[in-house]
Amino acid sequence: MSWIVSSSLTYFQRFCVNVIKCGPIPRHIAFIMDGNRRYATKTKVEKAEGHIKGFDKLAETLQWCLELGVKEVTVYAFSIENFKRSREEVDTLMKLATEKFRQLLDEKEKIMSEGVCIRIIGNLGLLSPELRKLVAEAELMTKDNNKAFLNVAFSYTSRDEIFNTVQSIVKGVQDEALDVEDIDEDLISGALYTSCSPDPDLIVRTSGEVRFSDFLLWQISNSFISFTKVLWPEFCIWHLLACIFYYQRSYNDLQQKKARVTSERAQKFLHQLQQQKITQLKSYT
Repeated sequence: MSWIVSSSLTYFQRFCVNVIKCGPIPRHIAFIMDGNRRYATKTKVEKAEGHIKGFDKLAETLQWCLELGVKEVTVYAFSIENFKRSREEVDTLMKLATEKFRQLLDEKEKIMSEGVCIRIIGNLGLLSPELRKLVAEAELMTKDNNKAFLNVAFSYTSRDEIFNTVQSIVKGVQDEALDVEDIDEDLISGALYTSCSPDPDLIVRTSGEVRFSDFLLWQISNSFISFTKVLWPEFCIWHLLACIFYYQRSYNDLQQKKARVTSERAQKFLHQLQQQKITQLKSYT
């Protein structure tokens, strides 16, 4: 299935989408897409087929989010912890990712016409040179798009993100690009992999698991959390609308976020980090 799919909503589903849109819509939704392997077991198919169904559901969910007016989506596609799975399963997932990012590049015209900016957040150094090249090309190709944003957390954990952020800040102090007095929550937030994105308004985790699995732990202090029992490949528009409905009920309690304020020196340092990232991506291509 393509990354960008046509709408499959019925007339009644469109009506319900429009009703939900009368209330506040989250600007940024993050999905922990869990349950592909259990879906494969449940339907008696190979694990690889379960992961393929999971990608198909992602493409469908992205279309729903576009129709709802959700500006940004982040998906937890592959944890660093997943490298501990069997070699066969890891190889299958890497092969699927390679195929899908190659397909994304082949669909350049469609992606660019939709104005979707794709960002890969994670430790790209852990990926194969082939996959690293593809994700770098995808990010560079779409970096100036601004109609919608898709962040793919791949080879990611919050611990790794925070560790690398602290390393960058320590180096900044050592290089005298920063003073110790510049270090605060806002600087750390600005140096994370997700620095270009607002914190998620809504976190959705499927499969019935009630945990975050080391996903965006720094960013979700003011997020509404929705745990749903459905397996990811079985997630449907009704589940998404329910999650947004409960978010809307808690909306007023969630409006406590403050704008980031950093010193001029810190802003210059963060700009340098962004330029270093672009340079690194170009080196992968």
